[in-house]
Amino acid sequence: MMAIVNRTPDSFYDQGATYAEDVAFERVAQVVDEGAEIVDIGGVKAGYGPAVSAEEEIGRVASFVARVRAAYPDLVISVDTWRSEVARAVCAEGADVLNDAWGGHDPALLEVAAEFRAGVVCTHTGGLKPRTDPHRIEYDDVMASVLEATLGLAERALAAGVARESIVIDPAHDFAKNTFHSLEVTRRLGEMVATGWPVLVSLSNKDFVGETLDLPAKQRLTGTLAATSVCALAGARIYRVHEVRETRQTVDMVSTIAGRRLPQRAIRGLA
Repeated sequence: MMAIVNRTPDSFYDQGATYAEDVAFERVAQVVDEGAEIVDIGGVKAGYGPAVSAEEEIGRVASFVARVRAAYPDLVISVDTWRSEVARAVCAEGADVLNDAWGGHDPALLEVAAEFRAGVVCTHTGGLKPRTDPHRIEYDDVMASVLEATLGLAERALAAGVARESIVIDPAHDFAKNTFHSLEVTRRLGEMVATGWPVLVSLSNKDFVGETLDLPAKQRLTGTLAATSVCALAGARIYRVHEVRETRQTVDMVSTIAGRRLPQRAIRGLA
């Protein structure tokens, strides 16, 4: 489980609920208690909003990474950024993973990952610039585009010196995709898993869930968990989420049905 911790005043889901540092730190404690192995700290809203300079982003996340690292030495800390200068600042403070949510927009980010022996998440964003929403975007085959982009980024990361075991691919639901694209990517996630690269999915309360069910962000948990079940059955490895406990139970149940995990307790018919 990769738990989302937003150091932003305008995030789409929590509307800045964890912007204040102490509140964000309480959120870290909460998600660790709920079973998150990774926290993903972000300092810039993914979509449209006021401009945030690299300096401001560093101010929001770098010292916070240092605080989390000091308190949780064994926790995997990820930072959601597309900027190499931010990547360098947070790696210097102890970040383990760079979640490059805008798919190689800054090529130097991979060099930073290699220098600090950090992991990297390679995402598909259809060539859009950071913080750009899709408009009438089309694909001949959306999964073919996802595979071309993410596998290409993974190979670039390898060439830059990032360790193979530290590279993850992400189809990036909603990014450069309409709802039909995200639904198709979900149905066909097994094609990504079949590449052998670990697959991360970020489904939590996304617009494709909301549009499918005609629900606002705060009412999308059930739909999110349904999409999570499909991805878990396909073999996704990492889940970037707001609701850790509920997602953990969903993934554990699917993994047990699939024969990848034993029940925690199985006495029915035996006692």
